[in-house]
Amino acid sequence: MKYTKEQISEWKKEHGDLFEISVDGKSCILRSPRRKDLSYVSVVKDPIKLSETLMRQLWVEGDAEMIDDDKYFLPAVSQIQEVLKIKEAKIKKL
Repeated sequence: MKYTKEQISEWKKEHGDLFEISVDGKSCILRSPRRKDLSYVSVVKDPIKLSETLMRQLWVEGDAEMIDDDKYFLPAVSQIQEVLKIKEAKIKKL
């Protein structure tokens, strides 16, 4: 997948943080999840279908094989946890 700095800049303006996942020369750009995305996929019980649905929700641009071909999809979804990482909250008793 080829993209320019200008495209990345536009995507960041539209979507916020971006992540590139690459597998054997194929790649895709995903955005950070929002509450709405997580709520939408929370009803999916099948873990593979959940991963596919989440990947489709977060998809910005990329090679279709990343979703359609298992030899790219399976390694790609193993990286979804990195995309889902959120800031750590702190609690302090007052």
